[in-house]
Amino acid sequence: MLLTIDTSAGTAVALVDPAARTVLAERSTEDTRRHAEVVGPFLADVLSIAGVTPAEVTGVVAGMGPGPFTGLRVGIAAARTFAVARSVPFLPVVSHDAVAAAEADGGPLVVLTDARRREVYWSVYAGGSEAAATDRSDRHRASRPLPVRTAGPGLARPDDLDAVLGDAADLRRVTAVTIPAGRLGLLAAERLAVGAPFADDEPLYLRDPDVTMPGAPKRVRS
Repeated sequence: MLLTIDTSAGTAVALVDPAARTVLAERSTEDTRRHAEVVGPFLADVLSIAGVTPAEVTGVVAGMGPGPFTGLRVGIAAARTFAVARSVPFLPVVSHDAVAAAEADGGPLVVLTDARRREVYWSVYAGGSEAAATDRSDRHRASRPLPVRTAGPGLARPDDLDAVLGDAADLRRVTAVTIPAGRLGLLAAERLAVGAPFADDEPLYLRDPDVTMPGAPKRVRS
């Protein structure tokens, strides 16, 4: 059982059965100001809905962004804490990958999420797939091609986005207000099944946090 947590946009938590490629339970909100308040209750909810105990969780999937510092770190910290407490693997996945994978046609597209400060995060995806899908009997199963990220994640102002995207500027754009945690978990299950690598274990803030460590104290002359 894979527990999935993402707070790169809103807050989303899901529980996935990797063997059956099925989302057992999922909770989410588009609210970008209450990550810390809702992530715990959402976690308890998905376990209760699925009838799964914490001891049955075999891995924790974390959306690594891109996302603003304050919100993104809440989900990553919750995922790390659960993984350490249960002594199970911590599985990092780029959050935008789940949005692209959830699109019905699997064609080329650009995924966008709000970066605050009048900026957006972007990622470009090509058509095709990382792995073949097999079972199409359930809408929750990994029945769609898994898109390949060809550029990004990156950070840009909306007015500069066409220039930043270059040849990809004409692709269909999908703006996500929350990340589909179930799809994120299915991507992790697929990677585990085929032995594909996971993302780097580093949050994708793509900018420095507002809060910085103070410098050395100034020397006072008498």
